[in-house]
Amino acid sequence: MGAKHGRGSDSRAARLLARLAVLAAVGSLALLVLALGDGGLVVVGAGLLGLVLCAVGVWWFVAHRGVPRMAGALLAVVAPVAVVVLFEYEGLWLTALILMLCWGVTLGCARQALRRARPERSMRARRAARPGRPFLIMNPKSGGGKVGRFGLVERAEQLGARVVLLDPSEPVDVEALARRAVSEGADLLGVAGGDGTQALVAVVAAEHGLPFLVVSAGTRNHFAMDLGLDRTDPSRCLDALTDGEELRVDLGDVAGRPFVNTVSFGVYADVVQRPEYRDAKAGTTLDLMPDLLLGDGVRRLDARIDDTPLTSQQALLVSNNPYASPDELRGGGRRPRLDDGVLGVLGIRVQDAAQAADLAVRGSQSPGLNVMRAQRVEVTCAGEEEIPVAVDGEALCMPTPVVCTLRPGALRVLVPRDRPGNVAPPPSVNWTRIIALALGRPTRTAPA
Repeated sequence: MGAKHGRGSDSRAARLLARLAVLAAVGSLALLVLALGDGGLVVVGAGLLGLVLCAVGVWWFVAHRGVPRMAGALLAVVAPVAVVVLFEYEGLWLTALILMLCWGVTLGCARQALRRARPERSMRARRAARPGRPFLIMNPKSGGGKVGRFGLVERAEQLGARVVLLDPSEPVDVEALARRAVSEGADLLGVAGGDGTQALVAVVAAEHGLPFLVVSAGTRNHFAMDLGLDRTDPSRCLDALTDGEELRVDLGDVAGRPFVNTVSFGVYADVVQRPEYRDAKAGTTLDLMPDLLLGDGVRRLDARIDDTPLTSQQALLVSNNPYASPDELRGGGRRPRLDDGVLGVLGIRVQDAAQAADLAVRGSQSPGLNVMRAQRVEVTCAGEEEIPVAVDGEALCMPTPVVCTLRPGALRVLVPRDRPGNVAPPPSVNWTRIIALALGRPTRTAPA
């Protein structure tokens, strides 16, 4: 009865919030019409023009060298500054502020309505027994030395774990190291390091049905973030050894190699192949981008997303479960679940400044961005038998066709019961669903 009552309350709240969102949207439009004489149209027009010019400037800066690059950098900076100066000169600050607040209320109500209508299912967790012989691999260089800075070796050994500290001067086969630990009786495998290293050890844990421990000691810790782990203090991940619960998550496979986050093809994969990228990421990227986007280094990718063809893409991202919203990838992005048994696919094709501006304004609605879901992705490139691939950030080359699949529920992940990041990201706004909610009509539960 309580659960039904809760769902009924959520449904009523969702309808109310959806109606408020629609009213706020209508109110914003009405306010804009009423404010036409006070500069409302100028506010909207100048804002959109500033965004478009900024996107064009960024494109010129990234895709060209020399004078066009300098002009692009100048335009990208001057465009938003000019909008601010215009608002100040014309005395439009109040109008702009009111319109922004109205639209902020609209989006806030819309997101909350969608969240209440279809609460994000958290990944199912079950109480886990304390491991008797945990084995952890730690990379002292990862994350700028987080292993030493947070005393992870000492903390893990106090909790009964056997720890192997990698020697940066002597490359080691971490997968073989994990297999040997299993043969010696380890009942848990874990990694304090980057996502690429985690994937290699995770596949061994999956093969032997052992729990896997993620310690957020890498640089970006994407996998740890989507598991809800504390990325500011990796030592808290070790609490799972004494007070943990288990999640069943999917494990990606690209041409026989495991991945926990993403597989990238195209521009990004080409950039990370360069040896100088590790020491000078920004400089190397800017130096290579003109050739990769418009010059002799242009590579166009073709893919088959299940049975749907996707042609002539500049970049292709295949993820272990879809991201909450492709628009959020500009800020890092999150996957709300890692156990839906489906790959997320993002394809990008931007060939000139106009398409770059369209993508900046329309986001996921732009034809330059393809957002799909699939069970199987096959990637090829005309005339090339081998293509660069970035697997969880690791630079590789693989023979075509490169096939990505998923092993649903293959990995048992041990996590602390107290996870500060275990909060679902806000849903992307879908106005068709918002209007249907406001009118009291049933809505699709599949992600938009």
